[in-house]
Amino acid sequence: MNMQEIFAEDVGNGIPLVLVHGFLGSSEMWRLQIDFFKKDYRVIAPALPGFGKSNKVNSCNSIECMAKSILTTLDKKKIKHFYLLGHSMGGMIVQEMVKLAGEKILKLICYGTGPRGNIPGRFETIDVSREKLKTNGLGDTAYRIAKTWFIEEDKSRYFYLCEEAGKETSIEAADNGLVAMKNWDGVKNLQNIKNETLIVWGDKDKAYNFNQVETLNDNIPNSNLKIIKGCSHNVHLEKPDEFNTIVSEFIKKN
Repeated sequence: MNMQEIFAEDVGNGIPLVLVHGFLGSSEMWRLQIDFFKKDYRVIAPALPGFGKSNKVNSCNSIECMAKSILTTLDKKKIKHFYLLGHSMGGMIVQEMVKLAGEKILKLICYGTGPRGNIPGRFETIDVSREKLKTNGLGDTAYRIAKTWFIEEDKSRYFYLCEEAGKETSIEAADNGLVAMKNWDGVKNLQNIKNETLIVWGDKDKAYNFNQVETLNDNIPNSNLKIIKGCSHNVHLEKPDEFNTIVSEFIKKN
């Protein structure tokens, strides 16, 4: 595995809160969360290898490799314990991080994600996304996929954050990310997640259907599911205030 340094935004003070973005994402996609949480926490938002500001770093073709790249970054920062939030593919990565270093994670938030990388019920299969990436290129693919993340599609106020993140991704990282998801399955590991877990899901999510979050909630022993109405896949950018409040209350409660 390549251990080149990945970029990680690191702001604020307090107990660390680590934000893990998803496929075609970047650390910038958390802008509204970083600004909100940095008042009370040390917010760390890595860009995965090959994505965003880490786009010159060799990408990973497995979820485990991505999980290790984040854990290595946290080790270098001498961070022993942290709150952990993962979105979409990032939600798979955080499940893998629990497997590798569960004792370091104070609380876990699995957001807009599921335990199956091949994502049954996704708006298109992973193989179709790979084909279209080859045929149509990155810009077109990123734009097309990001539209499905919002109820208002490309008219959404923060759509531009996703469009920019998509364009920054290396084409190799995009294809490797699809391969990594397709080959990953976390269902068997769910019962081993001992951390208190919050599951957040938008009720109009086109990437992860209800069955996905239901499987998380039914199998993670200490979990709670929050459904946010009238949102697609990017609740944190569609209803940021509601999202930030839910996460904040979960982290703060004893």
